[in-house]
Amino acid sequence: MILGMSLATFVLVHVIISLIAIVAGLVVMFGMLGSKRMPGLTAIFLSFTILTSASGFVIPPLLSEKLLPSHIFGILSLVLLAIACFALYGMKLAGAWRWIYALTALVSLYLNVFVLVIQSFLKVPVLHALAPSVPPAEPPFAIAQGIVLIFFVVVIIGVLRRYRPA
Repeated sequence: MILGMSLATFVLVHVIISLIAIVAGLVVMFGMLGSKRMPGLTAIFLSFTILTSASGFVIPPLLSEKLLPSHIFGILSLVLLAIACFALYGMKLAGAWRWIYALTALVSLYLNVFVLVIQSFLKVPVLHALAPSVPPAEPPFAIAQGIVLIFFVVVIIGVLRRYRPA
């Protein structure tokens, strides 16, 4: 039991939170390309991404005594999100805080999508058949992650150049 839920229910809730965070984050990211603020959706993106990272720490085998890659991703994401929230809500995107916010928020979104791709290759049978090792390491997995990385690099550069909210 985790927080009064069975492990399966908790994992399902964690996945739903993650998907809400990713969808909201993608909408916010494309809005940033047009310098749109979208405060409500941004709050959903940031809060659900924080919940995703935090809730991931209590899923076994993540309750491990040794540091796992998932712990590193979670810690990095939470640090980036803390900076993004401070830049947005504390510093109101003044001066350099605009690009700091954009970069930290979108890198945290990338990390969430990176994990989504890994989990998809582990849990979706047709993808798992293409990359059966655990963790996935075959060319289809590398190609998918490469495409995701290139997409995010291009869009983040575009956002850093164009995001000038009123």
